[in-house]
Amino acid sequence: MTVRHFLQFKDFSRAEFEYLFARARVIKDKFKTYETHHPLFDRTLVMVFEKASTRTRLSFEAGIQQLGGSAIYLNTRDSQLGRGEPIEDSAEIISRMSDLVMIRTFEQEIIERFAAHSRVPVINGLTNEYHPCQVLADIFTFIERRGVIEGKTVAWVGDANNMCNTWLQAAESLDFSVHVSSPPGYGPNPELNAITDNPHVRLFDDPMEACRGAHLVSTDVWTSMGFEAENEARMKAFADWRVDGEMMKIAAPDAVFMHCLPAHRGEEVTPEVIDGPQSVVWDEAENRMHAQKALMEYLLLGRV
Repeated sequence: MTVRHFLQFKDFSRAEFEYLFARARVIKDKFKTYETHHPLFDRTLVMVFEKASTRTRLSFEAGIQQLGGSAIYLNTRDSQLGRGEPIEDSAEIISRMSDLVMIRTFEQEIIERFAAHSRVPVINGLTNEYHPCQVLADIFTFIERRGVIEGKTVAWVGDANNMCNTWLQAAESLDFSVHVSSPPGYGPNPELNAITDNPHVRLFDDPMEACRGAHLVSTDVWTSMGFEAENEARMKAFADWRVDGEMMKIAAPDAVFMHCLPAHRGEEVTPEVIDGPQSVVWDEAENRMHAQKALMEYLLLGRV
């Protein structure tokens, strides 16, 4: 079978995503009713971390175990990857000793080079440019709560980072709209995203207007991992891009709030929003595991 990778959201077709969302629902139901589900018995997932994580490690490690497989954790500081071994060589070795590889790293180029030399599927656990597993879980969460996302509007408030980049790809794939509002100098990168004359994307100077009528409002930390040196400047630049109760009031009446976590209450979001009735952040976090279980099953077994 041809090896498939999940490195960017656009790597899969709309039909494949529809299958994954339906499959995630089945797998989650099995989990909730304590029904054993071991389609990946005796399969091994290698998890390579160059960036620290709580949710990514927990969701993948628990997920593969619940599917009957096992996980091996590698940190680049404690392996030859951190001692100058070429990425291509590491890919050849790791993929001969495992069935799946998940990588959480910095530049997208790193994971692309690894996948080009891997014998097994490679999953992007996060890069500076994209975070496809998170948006996969976010959309699954929206479907659970509000039904189909086609034709709906997502408001992205804040840094046009890897999450924003992935939402823009998802809008193209699944036919919904994204309203993006970022401080000057922190907007979407036109080299990564087709934002000019794109019917799925609208840019707003005013974050309140971006949220008007939105069915889903989302944000992220003002300073992502790897950009800590910019923290002081970002605190000043993003002061007016805090998701608060007023923004949620002008969103659609049944709008939900999402955040990929960890969150800084009082910075990118107020406590009244993230801890309020419109917030679905805890379902969103749990659904990382269920959506990724469907993804891993699909990459190894295809449609079942």
